Amino acid sequence: MIRKVFSLPFDFHLLIIDDGSPDGTQVIVKALQNVYPNLFLETREGKQGLGTAYIHGFKWAIKQQYDYIFEMDADFSHNPDDLIGLRNACLEGADVVVGSRYIKGVNVVNWPMSRVLMSYFASVYVRFITGVNIQDFTAGFMCYKRNVLETIELQKIKFVGYAFQIEMKYTAVKHGFKVTEVPIIFTDRTAGTSKMSKGIFKEAVLGVIRMRINSIFRKYPEG
Repeated sequence: MIRKVFSLPFDFHLLIIDDGSPDGTQVIVKALQNVYPNLFLETREGKQGLGTAYIHGFKWAIKQQYDYIFEMDADFSHNPDDLIGLRNACLEGADVVVGSRYIKGVNVVNWPMSRVLMSYFASVYVRFITGVNIQDFTAGFMCYKRNVLETIELQKIKFVGYAFQIEMKYTAVKHGFKVTEVPIIFTDRTAGTSKMSKGIFKEAVLGVIRMRINSIFRKYPEG
């Protein structure tokens, strides 16, 4: 993944966040830092949740003053070639760009039908509860302009599982930012294992209702 990102026709910088994984990630990244000066590593103790890792990365990127900040998985379910398309959509006026599996049909490869249906109808459910027309609310392949992440009060983002993606998109919309979806083809992971669990699923189902209710009483300054 690291070699692929740095082979793209744009000067990307890459941050790897590792929560003490036992697979040698840190050793590999530290070795490749000798080859790629724009490769960075942040390590954390224990498993603190996907959402907190993203927020850690966002705060790091804000501090570095990057104009465009991406998030993606490192198991090739997200194609690094699509980084260019996400960036271009931001350059064309979007504040938040979603690498969307569902904006043009269902573009998912190698997922069992049960997982496809759960993912697809999760977004249908969120659209129904929130009234926000985003086709792929649970997508984790994103590009944010820095001012979006500076405006969103990251400390108020409560979800730590896959519902984190829902809360970030919904909060960006409530702040008045323009969210654009660009089509991608999502391919089931070629490396690593899924972290989906019943607890994460429950957080998403019940949490979306709480998020919608709480938003009624919260003020969202325009970004």
